[in-house]
Amino acid sequence: MPTWDLILEWVIKSVISCLVLITGFAYMTFAERKVSALLQTRLGPNRVGPWGLLQPLADGLKLIFKEELIPAGADKFIFLLAPVATVVPALIILGVVPWGPTVTFSCCALHLAFGGQTLDIGVQYFSRAVPLGITDLNVGLLYIVSVASIAVYGVVLGGWSSNNKYALLGGLRSSAQMVSYELALGLSLVGPMMLAGSMSMNDIIAAQKDLGWFILYQPVAAIIFYLAGLAEVNRAPFDMPEAEQELTAGYHTEYSGMKFALFFMGEYIKMIGLSAIFATLFLGGWRGPLVDDAPILGLVYFWGKVALSLYLMIWIRSTHPRLRYDRLMALGWKVLLPLALTNVMVTAAALVDVTLMGWVIGVLAVLGVIGLAYYLSGARARAGQPRRARI
Repeated sequence: MPTWDLILEWVIKSVISCLVLITGFAYMTFAERKVSALLQTRLGPNRVGPWGLLQPLADGLKLIFKEELIPAGADKFIFLLAPVATVVPALIILGVVPWGPTVTFSCCALHLAFGGQTLDIGVQYFSRAVPLGITDLNVGLLYIVSVASIAVYGVVLGGWSSNNKYALLGGLRSSAQMVSYELALGLSLVGPMMLAGSMSMNDIIAAQKDLGWFILYQPVAAIIFYLAGLAEVNRAPFDMPEAEQELTAGYHTEYSGMKFALFFMGEYIKMIGLSAIFATLFLGGWRGPLVDDAPILGLVYFWGKVALSLYLMIWIRSTHPRLRYDRLMALGWKVLLPLALTNVMVTAAALVDVTLMGWVIGVLAVLGVIGLAYYLSGARARAGQPRRARI
């Protein structure tokens, strides 16, 4: 039975988490514009506040005062519910991700020792060891997968309830894309889970203290997780649900003001969540040099890794064009999913016996060569046939 002090601790950490994510969303928009400008030889925002740092505040005020519109034929309840259903999973998915080690907070006594003499100053009212994370579930990976799977509902419901064909097509694209890439995303989590022998995020971080970062053992799983994660958050070059040259603005075509801002917020908070999970699973989480001596460094290492991942996402968006939809789906089903299954089999074989891993790799290589030969023979046969129009 949770005590009142434990409940208060959960509430405080939840509020801090939400504030950090919302503030991170605001300044992620600023960082994206500045980094994209740097990559594309532009200036970016530099007018509002020193170095343009108040630009997110100006954008937020603008969206607050914009006119709110609801289409006449829309399902009003679901139309209003959809943006909320997009933001809430993004906010709660980090509930099982630790930000740092356990630290001790105490107030308000000072203990001094010098020359064999001790001196106590003040009165200690409380001393509490606080884990830097909301909670530690023994099925943390299952929690992450389940929350990520419900994020699609906000996008689909927003497109369907708008009574707009472009929005509906964007919602359908999103559902097909997110369901397709969830398979590869879920399988990419199996490798780190098997190496750590646990689904707890804290256990996965602890395992990387002894073995080293899991990205060194699971580079294929790390790449698959990152690419599938970009597709899950509808991030360029996988942003087909909102392809403006085809669907106006996709599922949020009819949204304006703060309802549009909630969709926008959901995407950027998901980016932060994806980066935090990636850093925890493959980059050691908050672990780094001297963390055992100075636990507060864990926060620096964790958010530093998250910032590097976010920079990579901005870099990818600024330099890679959007994929064609059939190629996007082919990448998920024909490339990432088979690679994820192969990685799971090889990892399981390696944990049982290195010799067995060699046999598994050999069999998979033979099957890959046979499949490639079959594909090339089919492509050669199709080469002499007239091309058919694609719809």
